[in-house]
Amino acid sequence: QARVVESGGGLVQEGGSLRLTCKTNGIILSVFNGNSLSWYRQAPGKQREFVATISSSHSTDYKESVKGRFTISRDNRKRTGYLQMNSLKPDDTAVYYCNAGDQYWGQGTQVTVSS
Repeated sequence: QARVVESGGGLVQEGGSLRLTCKTNGIILSVFNGNSLSWYRQAPGKQREFVATISSSHSTDYKESVKGRFTISRDNRKRTGYLQMNSLKPDDTAVYYCNAGDQYWGQGTQVTVSS
């Protein structure tokens, strides 16, 4: 059974940092390695939005508002992804979801940034 589990969320003060982890289990190695790993987020009353992605060749792309603050990475050996979030803002408050292998989603982890 393929599983994706996000962790690392929590309550942080504006300007603080969090590191989210996307740990996977049961995904075939070639599927994990050969596809993008992405982070999305959804705030209450809003639609889910793209945050960051890292391709199989390790090229990255970010939502404009998080550029320079967030860094996405992946460790194919561990079949794990990460999202380092610095200089957090209240507008970053949302449930953050990881997508691995271009098809598997986690349950999300809550990030709350206080002002």
